[in-house]
Amino acid sequence: MRVYVPATLAMLQRLVADRSVTAVNGTAFAVTPVLREAYAQGDDDELAEVALREAALASIRLLAGAGEEPPSELPPRRAVLVADVDGATARPDLDDAVVRLSGPIAIDDTIAAYVDNADAETAVLAAVDAVDAADLGDEDAELTVGDAQDHDLAWYATQELPFLLELL
Repeated sequence: MRVYVPATLAMLQRLVADRSVTAVNGTAFAVTPVLREAYAQGDDDELAEVALREAALASIRLLAGAGEEPPSELPPRRAVLVADVDGATARPDLDDAVVRLSGPIAIDDTIAAYVDNADAETAVLAAVDAVDAADLGDEDAELTVGDAQDHDLAWYATQELPFLLELL
């Protein structure tokens, strides 16, 4: 199954260094049967874009939670890993596109990564501060998070990740 794993740049570093990474709480997003049902129209590419956007939003939540760790030298950017994995289980009780992974993701199973460009950093930082309030229904916070989500993520092949991380 093709999955979209919310990540941080630190997680991408671990993937490159350790040749595998574990999704936080085993959570990823995918084109699930429930997601297909939720959309009356839409081909596989459009539904994959929905799963990718959900993973990018979850990446903001990961960045918000990282504030409790020692500050990172890495820039605040959303990241999403795309991988083909076995053993992903749909979790419609959590959301239409949520799946639970059965184990770590090997670099050999990784297809690509999507990462914010530098021009998104200000919007991502603002979204990190607003994401909890947005989840609770604050309309201004929802707009702030939406501003970050409006930035397109850049696509990187797996073999490009070491070079990307080195240039940050």
